[in-house]
Amino acid sequence: MKFFFGIRVWKTAVAAVAAVYLAGGIGLSHSLSAGLLAVLGVEVTRKRGIVSATQRFLASIVGLLIGAFLFYLFGFENWVIGLFILVAYPILAKVKLKDGIITSSVVVLHVFTEGRIHVDMLLNEIALLVIGLGCATIVNMVYMPGADEKLGELRARTERQFSSIFLAIAEHLRDPHILWDGKEYSDAVDAVEQGISLAAQADENALFRHEHYWQEYFHMRRSQLESIGRMMGLVAQIYDKLPQAVLTAQVFEELSEDVKADAYTGRAEADLKELEAAFQAMDLPATREEFELRSAILQLCVELRTYLETAKREKKRREPLKSA
Repeated sequence: MKFFFGIRVWKTAVAAVAAVYLAGGIGLSHSLSAGLLAVLGVEVTRKRGIVSATQRFLASIVGLLIGAFLFYLFGFENWVIGLFILVAYPILAKVKLKDGIITSSVVVLHVFTEGRIHVDMLLNEIALLVIGLGCATIVNMVYMPGADEKLGELRARTERQFSSIFLAIAEHLRDPHILWDGKEYSDAVDAVEQGISLAAQADENALFRHEHYWQEYFHMRRSQLESIGRMMGLVAQIYDKLPQAVLTAQVFEELSEDVKADAYTGRAEADLKELEAAFQAMDLPATREEFELRSAILQLCVELRTYLETAKREKKRREPLKSA
């Protein structure tokens, strides 16, 4: 049986072992707790790791002071632990240090176990915090796996689904009797949402070097998916074959190729302009049914223009973002 460990598990193991050995090596009491503090301090990104370690350290210092004060006033009785929880936890939550509640509890229980308050004991707890959270922070900073390859895969998957959607729309416009389950749309939504989440994580790992390309790209695609969703609703209203629908299908076929291009080609936009001009030159609808169908096609073209304008508006310096 094979076991697969993620990078976070490996980092946690390294940080915990290093913290225990270091704390024990310099003769600290409760040295195993340094490993626990290291486990709590390992996060999925560098930024979160720094923020987490800072919050846990500050919360632990605040908790240590509150606990020492309560033990000094009421003694080392079991019920004082409950009083500490009632007093310290709301305070830590109020000052936005609630992530450090567990670490603060660890050091306060050490004080309770000691049964007395003295400077060496307090310094011991601070040293445990520094070593445990410090090891976690160092491990976080040393290595974080790159996300560009996975983001590139999500981009390719998104564009494949977009292309399939546009081809399905074109097929329906040519033959309204063709049924489509819309699976490509849900797959595209899933890829885009994964991309947004992973891009935000990658940006947090960059710390001082922020590249917003991937976030901009996937947010652009999310916005375009909203347009596509509206297009699908309009396409569903087209239940009969019309020349205008066939002409519109050609634009969607062009777009199915452009969406996978590395640069914004503008071909679909040019085709759409010609199509709109052709529509204006056509005779008015002869029946109410034709009017409703042509109205849906016209609204579809308006929504398609919104989609294309989003791509143009959001394109940035880097070429890959310029795909339609």
